[in-house]
Amino acid sequence: MNEQFSLEGQPFIPLHNLLKVLGWCDSGAVAKMVIDDGLVQVNGAIELRKRCKIVVGQTVSFNGQQVAVTE
Repeated sequence: MNEQFSLEGQPFIPLHNLLKVLGWCDSGAVAKMVIDDGLVQVNGAIELRKRCKIVVGQTVSFNGQQVAVTE
């Protein structure tokens, strides 16, 4: 694991918001584009839903970077 991201008590974070918050994408619009292009994986599988709810225990990968989502 390269990084960890804490939900800080929230039940989930939408995938496009996570990419933006991590600084992996400059904006939400860019995040939505890279998701549409099939460049983002959740738990090793390509995820095409921009608002996919990312929850504790999931791993998100993009552009050689990986993050584990924690509580």
